[in-house]
Amino acid sequence: MRMLVRRLLLAGAALMLTTATAAAQTPAQPPTPALPATQAPPPTPAAPATPTPPPPQGAPTTPAPPIVTPSVPPPVTSPDARVFGKVLSIDDAVAIALDTQPNIKARLSDYVAAALRVDQALSPLFPQITGSWTAARDQNATGGKLSTGTDLTRTVTTWTTTTIARISLSQILFDFGKNFASTEAARKLADVALEDTELQRQLVTQTVKEAFTNINFAVRLIQVNQQAVERAELNLRSARGFFEVGTRPKSDVARAEVDVANARVDLIRARNAERLARVALATAMGLPATTALAIQDNLVYQPVTMDRARLGEEALRQRPEYRQARLNAEANDARLRRAHRDFFPDITGGGFYGATRADMNEIWELNLSLNWTIFDGGNRIARYREARANLDAAQARVKASELDISREVEQSINNVIEADERIQAAQVAVASAQENFRLAQGRFDAGVGTILELTDAQLALTQAQNTEAQALADYRIALARLDRAVGRR
Repeated sequence: MRMLVRRLLLAGAALMLTTATAAAQTPAQPPTPALPATQAPPPTPAAPATPTPPPPQGAPTTPAPPIVTPSVPPPVTSPDARVFGKVLSIDDAVAIALDTQPNIKARLSDYVAAALRVDQALSPLFPQITGSWTAARDQNATGGKLSTGTDLTRTVTTWTTTTIARISLSQILFDFGKNFASTEAARKLADVALEDTELQRQLVTQTVKEAFTNINFAVRLIQVNQQAVERAELNLRSARGFFEVGTRPKSDVARAEVDVANARVDLIRARNAERLARVALATAMGLPATTALAIQDNLVYQPVTMDRARLGEEALRQRPEYRQARLNAEANDARLRRAHRDFFPDITGGGFYGATRADMNEIWELNLSLNWTIFDGGNRIARYREARANLDAAQARVKASELDISREVEQSINNVIEADERIQAAQVAVASAQENFRLAQGRFDAGVGTILELTDAQLALTQAQNTEAQALADYRIALARLDRAVGRR
């Protein structure tokens, strides 16, 4: 255990030294906007749909969003060499977070402290050596006669100095396993602290994956709403043109202006959501909130196969919460053994060696003691019953943790399946909405359609595209939560 603690401390020191060296060697850089990603997502397989004819001249198209680019890049205040000038994949973001997040470092320090408490619990089993040195000066007053023989007396004061130096040794010879039980409980609690470190790593990983996906979702919404603004502005120009030649009423122009304003409001909201998502990702990675990040687009559909039974078994093996519950039960079992052994005596051997007085005469002693508390007002009995109740509660929590993990795995699997099905339905809806908008726009341009028909078709297309983006984002987040439910990073 001491070797393990020493290795952890050395690893932490090396990590701090490496970070400081990298920071010293990184040249100062002026504030630089984030670089746009250049990787386009692979084509998403779409459900079969009726082929759509090309749109009429002047009608806007709705291509798939190719890249993730921040709408308003924040300034770089403290560029990190690991993110500055790079396009990060989701694995890159997770790796940086696991290396940088202060919450993980705090859990590691908690584990080191718990491991040292194991040594504290074991220390009474080793010899205890103490040294002492005591000096005392005493005053004595006595009376006597004068040299002339008269009865006149006087007081004679004398001083005596006493010095004692000794080294004492004591050793527990037999305590019926009390300290071994305490050490076992401390060791189990140290293992609980180690599992807490792994739990924090998994939570950080899930947070980073969700924030990464939320940025891509927000960027996709920006592109969808930007296209909606362009379509609304085109419709407004058409309505004004028809009104000027007298073929359309003024109400068509007013309706088109309302659509443009609503589309711009939605675009403003999407841009703010993207900025907030970037702040969430930066802080989840353990970086300043103002760090500019360029990331790859992960809103792509990748089908997965899931075995419910295998995933459930894997979750019980890998979830740190379940291992913590079992370790807590084992620690409470060790405490119960300690409480039971407190009813037995302690046998201790000891002695001391030293010297006393000014001439330092040698003194020594050997002893053997038996300490046994016969009655303490029922304190030990109450502690034993408390330990028994704590063990029963810990064993019940193991079963509760098993049920919770099983529920989370099943829910995560169902959420992945549901998001998968929504993607397929949303892609069909987008294709149908695009065709409906093309027809409505053609009818309006031909003078046989109404502005209400056109704006309804435009709204339906925007909603269908938003729904598709939401389904893709939910799918990626559901996969991240399934990894967390199973205990993966």
